[in-house]
Amino acid sequence: MIHIKSQREIELITKSCKILASVKEKLRQAVRPGVSLKDLDSIAYNEIINSGAEPSFLGYKGFKGTICASVNEELIHGIPTNRILKDGDLLSIDVGAIYQGYHSDSAFTISVGTETEENKMLIEVAKNAFLEGLKAIKIGARIGDISYAIGKYIKEQKLYTPKEFCGHGIGKKLHEDPYVFNEGTPGTGEFLKDGMVICIEPMILQKSNKIKILKDGWTVVARSNMKSSHHEETVLIKNGKGIVLT
Repeated sequence: MIHIKSQREIELITKSCKILASVKEKLRQAVRPGVSLKDLDSIAYNEIINSGAEPSFLGYKGFKGTICASVNEELIHGIPTNRILKDGDLLSIDVGAIYQGYHSDSAFTISVGTETEENKMLIEVAKNAFLEGLKAIKIGARIGDISYAIGKYIKEQKLYTPKEFCGHGIGKKLHEDPYVFNEGTPGTGEFLKDGMVICIEPMILQKSNKIKILKDGWTVVARSNMKSSHHEETVLIKNGKGIVLT
């Protein structure tokens, strides 16, 4: 069931998202060759706690990190370890915060040191796919219109997205209705309404949409073993438009 947020709930989610936006900026500044994934995890944890919030992911279904840190062929849900980042790596960071009971969630992909053409392309496609989904939010639109816009753009780039993972609603819970898939049929699904808060998160794969989950039970990897990317923002629907909060 989709929960339309009250003005007070929107204010708390907006504050949570503002905290998260600041955390993301600190993480961006810290990404460089020689830094470990655990170093980045510690930065995120300290920034969130010092802002009066709590990490959304730490302990969620047993997850052992404040951030999901996925490198190169790892698409999502990478566990932050002592792995040291190298020049030319492609890193996707997903992070969430809870402020006074309300969640925010966002992800970005960034080159480590030297930005290769492959890295640049994957980062841009993930961002642009998100923007296509955002543009699909308008009066009278449905969830399927967002999904279709994202999927159409990804296909036009001759790239792929997994069927197993998607965006979602957010609020008192990290994952709420509705599901926001990265492929779909226009004119289907729930109508978009003011007061809805959703996470739109394109995930980009090369060669095929096939993925596998590693033995750690979390890390989702491209079966092609090629680099992948991920971009996510928390979005409020207001006056028939999508407003990025993170």
